[in-house]
Amino acid sequence: MGGINPTDWRPTALRRVVHSKDTSMGTTEIVTDAGWAYIKPMGNRQGPHALAAEWVGTHLARWLGLPTFDFAIMELGDADTFPLPRKAAAQAGPAFVTRAMKGKPWSGDPAVLSKLVNPDDVSKLVVFDTWTLNCDRHPPDLSKRKPNRDNVYLSTENAPRHRLRLVAMDHTHCFTCGRDLTGNVATIDRVRSDEIYGLFPEFVCLLRADVIAEGAVRLRAMKKGIAENATGLSDASVSSRRH
Repeated sequence: MGGINPTDWRPTALRRVVHSKDTSMGTTEIVTDAGWAYIKPMGNRQGPHALAAEWVGTHLARWLGLPTFDFAIMELGDADTFPLPRKAAAQAGPAFVTRAMKGKPWSGDPAVLSKLVNPDDVSKLVVFDTWTLNCDRHPPDLSKRKPNRDNVYLSTENAPRHRLRLVAMDHTHCFTCGRDLTGNVATIDRVRSDEIYGLFPEFVCLLRADVIAEGAVRLRAMKKGIAENATGLSDASVSSRRH
């Protein structure tokens, strides 16, 4: 097995499967040769498009300056496959893997947010979610989808004692809200949508106009070449992987 990794964390072998969550992605806790991790494999009920959105979305979150989990693509061999909930099964091929990080999802308690060492990243997270139309944290229309506080992760790593670091996680619903990636992602109504994503009511008091403005400047700098470099998905690299 091998791996593709934008960081120094480089898992290359699956050592043990620990537990699969009953989610559409079949997120599974595992042990790799690089330590404890979580894997989203091919064969999940959501399908391969969600894995592509996860890979691209996580890269773009880092490009915007948000902290993310260490992540990689790790190849599973035929001997590495394992069952997933609801009669699904992990398949051989590329899988999205993240390093397990000490911390826990946000409970929804606004007082906990006062412990953040990176409160400005709350504004960046709202900018990111709105840019990528990420409906899987706080959607703009609560009549269609419920908020998901589990995707607001608060890490104790690289933070002083009793402090927390906000980490951007789980980007499978960027761009299409979990549907297949098609040309519809570029329709004018989506490109010019004025809906706001990712804005929990508890986040409002932490928003900073200057950070949001800086994020907008950063987004205006995005070009095709930058996107290709940020995600490793240039036409040449995609063609070489196909062959």
